[in-house]
Amino acid sequence: MAVRCDVERHENGRHENGRRENERHENERHENERCEVGRYQADHSDIRRCERFAGLAPELHCLRAVLPSPLLHAAQRRAEQLGIGADQVLIRWGAIDERAYLHRLSAHLGIAEEPFAHPARADTPLRDDQLPLAAASGLLPLRRNGELLWTVAPRRLAARTICRLTASYPSTIARLRVASTASLRQFMLRHGAAPLADLAVFGLQRRFPKLSAAPRQGRHPALALLQRALGAALVMLLPLLFANPVGSALSLLLFLSFVGFRLVAALVTPPAPAPALQAAPRDWPIYTVVVALYREASSVAPLLRAIEALDYPREQLDVILVVEPDDTETLAAIARLAPRPHLLTLVAPGSGPRTKPKALNCALPFVRGTYVAVFDAEDRPDPGQLRAALGAFADGGPAVACVQASLCIDNLSHSWLSRLFTAEYAGQFDAVLPGMSRFALPLPLGGSSNHFRTAVLREVGGWDPFNVTEDADLGFRLARFGYRAISFDSVTYEEAPLRFGAWLRQRSRWMKGWMQTWGVHMRDPRTLWREAGWRGMLTLNFVVGGAILTALLHPLLLTDFGYALVRLYHGETLASVIGPMTLVYALTIAASYGGSAAVALIGLSRRGRAWQGWWLLLMPGYWLCLSIAAWRALGQFVLMPHHWEKTEHGLARREAVVTAGKGASSAKLMAVRALTDSA
Repeated sequence: MAVRCDVERHENGRHENGRRENERHENERHENERCEVGRYQADHSDIRRCERFAGLAPELHCLRAVLPSPLLHAAQRRAEQLGIGADQVLIRWGAIDERAYLHRLSAHLGIAEEPFAHPARADTPLRDDQLPLAAASGLLPLRRNGELLWTVAPRRLAARTICRLTASYPSTIARLRVASTASLRQFMLRHGAAPLADLAVFGLQRRFPKLSAAPRQGRHPALALLQRALGAALVMLLPLLFANPVGSALSLLLFLSFVGFRLVAALVTPPAPAPALQAAPRDWPIYTVVVALYREASSVAPLLRAIEALDYPREQLDVILVVEPDDTETLAAIARLAPRPHLLTLVAPGSGPRTKPKALNCALPFVRGTYVAVFDAEDRPDPGQLRAALGAFADGGPAVACVQASLCIDNLSHSWLSRLFTAEYAGQFDAVLPGMSRFALPLPLGGSSNHFRTAVLREVGGWDPFNVTEDADLGFRLARFGYRAISFDSVTYEEAPLRFGAWLRQRSRWMKGWMQTWGVHMRDPRTLWREAGWRGMLTLNFVVGGAILTALLHPLLLTDFGYALVRLYHGETLASVIGPMTLVYALTIAASYGGSAAVALIGLSRRGRAWQGWWLLLMPGYWLCLSIAAWRALGQFVLMPHHWEKTEHGLARREAVVTAGKGASSAKLMAVRALTDSA
């Protein structure tokens, strides 16, 4: 009995062990099946992931775990359209910060980031005059532990080139560093501030001393002051010209020549507008917009809205704002804005004259664009202006180095002065300058909305920081180098000064700058004739010199005519008072008023504002204001020739409304659209 029980227990144990063994094998089989299914799913997940990221540009591989596939592909399509790297598109869209992208890129490629933690000037072998080239190119050589390394702030297709270079030649990884544009720029400003400031202030004077309004090197300031005072004294002897018939005849001839020259230019049919740029987007160059700001805190936000409304690819547009070092309010207004990858803010050096051209020169080394445009704080350019400018450049050929848009006043309802200022601008930019372009004459450029070929602008020395009308001077300097400036069919809306005091300060500065421009280019008339030809000589003396002398002579003519009227009032006979010269003076004054009004009316008609022409009946009063400004400018030319009188902006009610162009979507909106279109 006991044995049977032991056998039964043995049999039961054996059956139990067999059952457990079968269960174990069954579990192992199911586990193997689950592993096979998991491996199958994992493999296919990788396949699907690879399919989603297939065909990506190499500069995007480092972002596959960061940004969604539709966004990456959308950025790549946009990059192919524009001929730039997809990384640049994502950065401009605001999808990723440049520093974050470079951190991912460096980790992906094994390239070190250059922190510029404790940079020294000796770390780079570049000379001081070569530092601006590094700022413009984004490429800086550095010495580290006795080896020469290359630090790159990727631009355009640079990131793609680095990816392909390191894949083909792994040994180059150790010789490369990547850095953000901001950190590279900080290195330049820290160690290159002195040479950059020196270049901005004295660059033109050193390269072309005879074309600079800067004080002559080696000349005592007192001697320069005396020379200017003697020139002013000669001008103040102008009344003696009227003491004899020959002098009077010459003066009146110059007077009428100035008015007649402008009238003839205004009557010429303007050239047909050049077609706007119609090239494929990848052929659109980088465009840089530069604005010099001083005490313009209230204008910053409207200005950037107007610039960002331009119909031009955001990925191809750079904006540089230059602010004076003590202008904390404007700097604070810029800091309050949302981050903009395309916006660069520079602080002008405190050395040298405080002028707009010096500030523009500070920006020139940082200009990446093939073309550069200059705007003022109050400007509202037409959204299609950049494309229209490129069309004008293409139509004019390589000899055209600058194209000038029309400037139009849009606060005309404030006062009689702003209305006549509007008419004057219409005559200048819609009538006179187009006619001068038709005759291939040098243009005295406006201070805003002029667009340059960047390479030519650097070739001729940039702007003259010592000339307070750098625009007019640059127009003649371009002509002396064999280049042309033309007007083109686009408009920028500006703000006219509201009060007479503001208008007087602005106009006095213009007159003083024209005196500087005339004096610089007439230092050697024979050289001017040889370099700019009869066109340059004629335009400089009739347009610039004529504007100065007619404004100075105008009150002298009025005085003679007024004296005759006083004599009549006191009972003298008409025959004894109205002599031949008095009659000539009266006719000259009338012809000048009439000619100026006719030029303005032609411009107003082309602007579609001929109905405002009745305000031109106040032209005699406007001429009197011009004369006051001219004599004030003459005094400033003697005592403080390089002083820049600031014009207040942002005070007027603006009438023009600039609507955004097709290419003016915000960065975030462009990224959202890319995701939506890819969904």
